[in-house]
Amino acid sequence: MKVVHYERIEALPVQMEGARGVRMRCLIGEADRAPSFTMRQFEIAPGGCTPKHAHGYEHEVYVLEGEGVVLEGEVENAIRPGTVVFVPPDQVHQFRNTGSAPLVFLCLVPHPLRGMATSCVAACGCE
Repeated sequence: MKVVHYERIEALPVQMEGARGVRMRCLIGEADRAPSFTMRQFEIAPGGCTPKHAHGYEHEVYVLEGEGVVLEGEVENAIRPGTVVFVPPDQVHQFRNTGSAPLVFLCLVPHPLRGMATSCVAACGCE
C-alpha cells in the first residue's frame, strides 16, 4: 500500500515538444506495483498547454482547479473544477490553461497490459 501526500511527490516539467508551463506528478504508477493504471497530476501555468498529440491509449481526466479548454481535434471544450474528460485512444487532443491561476487535473492512463505496445512513460516520463 502507498499512502503519501501528493506534495511529497516531485512535480517534474513535461519535456515533450510543444509543452509549455506543464508540470506532472506521477502519483501512482508501475513503480508502485499498480497493476492496471497510472494516476498523474498535471499542473498547467496560465497561458500554458500540453502538446497537441494522439496516442494508442485512453486518458481519463478529472479537473481539480482552474479553467481551460481541451481540444477534441480542432473543437475547444471548456473545462473547470468538476469537469470529467474521456479521451479515447488515437484521438488528437490538447489541454490549455485559459485562466489566471494554474489548471490542475488528475489523469489516469492504462499500463501496457492486454496487448498494448506503449506505456505512459513514452508520453509523460513517469517511471
